Amino acid sequence: MNKAAFLDRDGVINRKAPTEDEYITRWEEMHIIPGVVEAIALLNRAGFRVIVVSNQRCVAKGLVTTSELDAMHQRMCRELGAVGAKIDGVYYCPHEEQPPCSCRKPEPGMLFAAADEHHVDLTSSWMIGDSEKDVEAGRSAGCRTARILGAEARADGNADVLARSLLEAVHQILRLEEPSSDRWRTDVVQSN
Repeated sequence: MNKAAFLDRDGVINRKAPTEDEYITRWEEMHIIPGVVEAIALLNRAGFRVIVVSNQRCVAKGLVTTSELDAMHQRMCRELGAVGAKIDGVYYCPHEEQPPCSCRKPEPGMLFAAADEHHVDLTSSWMIGDSEKDVEAGRSAGCRTARILGAEARADGNADVLARSLLEAVHQILRLEEPSSDRWRTDVVQSN
């Protein structure tokens, strides 16, 4: 089984649209956040499958078609991959908030679908997002969670890791993932 880092898109990989009522619907609006390439490359080297899981209500609102959104995601994966940051899959919920569906975060449907397709052990995986909905989806799927805090957000929440950027979150995650060789050495010394 594989381990994965599930990443929300807007606010984690790329800058969010200027207001809550606006959406990223064209490649020209997709501005990758500094440090994202390095963060994804670190996850790749650490053996994580990197999978994007994103609510994309803009499809239901008729602002972009699924084929246009797919093309934008393919370009994002291609351009990030060209600089050493491989994304293994992109999953998105195209639905409106009502009626409820099983894929729109905070529901864990996208994580379950990705885990099935990519043979992912959810308990060895992380959900990294910038909202409590992301954290809730990750917890519901059995993942550990990391929350990216915006400049205005307080450093609290119920995620396992809190950070100001994806790169900072990845550094914290990788430290938590490291086997503790110091603890092993202490145990060996004490048992002699």
